[in-house]
Amino acid sequence: MTGSSWLPFSAQEGFSAGEPYALGLVFAGLALFAAVGALAHQAKWTFTAAGVYLVMGAGLSIALNVLGVSLLDPFEDTQVIERITEIAVIIALFSAGLKLDRALTWRAWRAPVVLLAVVMPLTIAAVAALGMGLMGLSLGAAIVLGAALAPTDPVLAADVQVGPPGEEKDEPEPRFALTAEAGLNDGLAFPFVFLGIFVAGEGGLAWLSEWLLADVVYGIAVGVAVGALAGRGIAALVSWLHGRELLAPALDGWLAMATVLVVYGVTEAIGAYGFLAAFAGGLAFRRFERAHDLHSRVHDGASTVEQFAELAVVLLLGSTVTFVGLGTAGFGGWAIALVLLLALRPLVTVLALAPTGLPLAERGFIGWFGIRGIGSFYYVAVALGTGVLATHEAELVYWTVIVCTGVSILLHGATSTPLARRLGL
Repeated sequence: MTGSSWLPFSAQEGFSAGEPYALGLVFAGLALFAAVGALAHQAKWTFTAAGVYLVMGAGLSIALNVLGVSLLDPFEDTQVIERITEIAVIIALFSAGLKLDRALTWRAWRAPVVLLAVVMPLTIAAVAALGMGLMGLSLGAAIVLGAALAPTDPVLAADVQVGPPGEEKDEPEPRFALTAEAGLNDGLAFPFVFLGIFVAGEGGLAWLSEWLLADVVYGIAVGVAVGALAGRGIAALVSWLHGRELLAPALDGWLAMATVLVVYGVTEAIGAYGFLAAFAGGLAFRRFERAHDLHSRVHDGASTVEQFAELAVVLLLGSTVTFVGLGTAGFGGWAIALVLLLALRPLVTVLALAPTGLPLAERGFIGWFGIRGIGSFYYVAVALGTGVLATHEAELVYWTVIVCTGVSILLHGATSTPLARRLGL
């Protein structure tokens, strides 16, 4: 064998330079430096760390094109995107559940219930209608697009969520509503994604009973039940082990990863919604000895992993962005993104929450921060992986999600801190 092709990841004989792997390590190191700086100062800036990552990802995309390197193909590597985004989302969901300390009553949870029962289905229907009217999508592809763009994101919305466990005696209603909504709607969007897949791949209505029983009733009920039971059970076990000095408090941060992987894995293994289980697991974990210092340590561990998962995912997805791809979304894709973020979500939210008695300013805050993000990519990857969408429709759906998420990261990131301060949140 001649040359050095057998040494792709090591030092090479003779003079050599510009190896993509080595350059990738340099970029990864610079990205971590940027992440640490962005996370340390984002509360003072008018943009979030995710905005920094997105710009860096776009820069990485340009550099890769210059070097002729293909890092991630959104249509060939759907399973890779699915798995990476999956891990980031479940950690954020568990972390979100761990933050919330309200009693599980209708009065306490009516705002997020309205967001889930009214705003999300109306958003799915409206986006699907726009997808058919403006982009010429088939009904199945349009439902997939609506379902992917309807959920708000638990990963990118940390700036408008409630604080860590024990830091806030009273959870401000807008922050509580956004946290609870993001924690639940990622799982509740799943039945609609499957609905779009059934419509696109099966046709007719022979599948309707299976969808209702398996993907709606069973998936939701079992997901919540397993998450609640497992979360409380693991919390009780951890407390028992701590009482006998069998666990070191310094390592409690790792318990978040262990818990969410077990809860999510068990739920998915029995065919229910692991996203719902991850959030329910965090809620149940917190409700076992609420005032225990354990919760803040576990949350800190989850938060650290979540922040760097956000960095990795946004960088990777940003690296797939090209000018050709952004153009693929066309007028319809860009119009849907702007209508959803600037008009549809804010207007529907303000009107739907009116009966709750929340002030208009707080309803407007909740409506404005319907942040789209990593969960949307997960759903798109799931749908594309089934192969039921025609190639041109798959491209339209993917690039519309890219456009919508990118605009959301920049727009909401630039306004989160100023608006929160203005409302005293």
